[in-house]
Amino acid sequence: MPSISYPRRSLAEVSKCDGNPMKAIISNSLSALAIGFRSTHADAHLHTSLQPQQALYIFSNNAESRWTGFRRSSTSWYKPHENLQRHALPKSIRDLSEAQPTTLRVPFELNDGQSRLFHTLPSGMKMEVIVQEAVKNGSNENQWRGRSPIVFVHGSFHAAWCWAVHWLPFFAGAGHDCYAVSLLGQGESDIPSGSVAGSLQTHARDIAHFIKHNCSFPPILVGHSFGGLIVQFYLANVSTNFDMPTGKDEGWEEPYPTLTAAVLVCSVTPTGNSGMVWRYLLSKPVAAFKVTFSLAAKAFATSLSLCRETFFSRNMSDLQVERYQELLKNSSSVPLLDLRKLNASLPVPLPPEHAPSVLVMGASDDFIVDVQGLNETAEFYNVSPVIVEGVAHDIMLDISWEKGSRAILSWYGETRPCQQIIRCV
Repeated sequence: MPSISYPRRSLAEVSKCDGNPMKAIISNSLSALAIGFRSTHADAHLHTSLQPQQALYIFSNNAESRWTGFRRSSTSWYKPHENLQRHALPKSIRDLSEAQPTTLRVPFELNDGQSRLFHTLPSGMKMEVIVQEAVKNGSNENQWRGRSPIVFVHGSFHAAWCWAVHWLPFFAGAGHDCYAVSLLGQGESDIPSGSVAGSLQTHARDIAHFIKHNCSFPPILVGHSFGGLIVQFYLANVSTNFDMPTGKDEGWEEPYPTLTAAVLVCSVTPTGNSGMVWRYLLSKPVAAFKVTFSLAAKAFATSLSLCRETFFSRNMSDLQVERYQELLKNSSSVPLLDLRKLNASLPVPLPPEHAPSVLVMGASDDFIVDVQGLNETAEFYNVSPVIVEGVAHDIMLDISWEKGSRAILSWYGETRPCQQIIRCV
């Protein structure tokens, strides 16, 4: 099988700039760090053999032979399904395809009350969605009406499963229908034919298409790490009109369906990761090397200590880290984004006037997104950041995962009176 490599400049080429060979190492590392993809360096001093990981690419792209499903007919976006009855499943659960792939690439066992379904995109490709319906306790159903659904978007080396471990059960228990998507090329979603899964625009458009066809009213959109940057691009193109037209599936572009709110969890900044990398290099050179080696060479997949240091708290048990390491190393079949194209589209534009409220949340022990990066994102959206103490980058999987979910629920409870909520009637 041919090896997959990514375009890079050699040490000789880059060192011509300012006569500084160290810039070559950093330049070659920035791409990998920002995206977190497997790579093969041509430079002898940076050579990394990743032959065992090539098995991740041996999957059929013949999606139609493995999936079945259908696309909803075009209807008004916020019009509930005509036959939707009380206590029936949400229309997204009923309308998504329940077909399963013949084999799972990511060995994740769903929790009780969860379903793995697939949304058909205009291209015909299928996007994995892990769904957990809201738990409606009590006899008064009206108290649950109007609670926004929540759509979760993962980052690099992750997939829908990362939300299904803890946060989907938590938020479903709080009365929210929950949907965790796997972006194309990640998790059990179909794999595009190109060398990368897509761009900020294509990923945001896929999320918009899912929301448009499967949410009864505007959801809360939650993004983690690079998923947070995708959510930021979505925000820059979101509609503020709650009565937006249906439009066409094929070639459907911005504006994206409106939201109740957006949550950025340990998110990449609006300008990307380059600033953080240079800060790490100058202030924490050892940490800079570790995070670059962990993500660029995918060393987290084989080193338990690097996996823990990159994503989790230091006191997480080896057994827990091993469990997540096995899932992480199999979650990304192709890189999520192309760095050069990404850099050309940054910084993301500001959201339109009257855009939904934004929560910027970070972790005190984050090894990837530092406090300065968190503050940069918060300043961009003119909000105060929330820092959750005692958790690391993968806040939704860490041993104190409930701290982050409770912070979101508390924030949403405080901002909800200011939100325009569309109710199904």
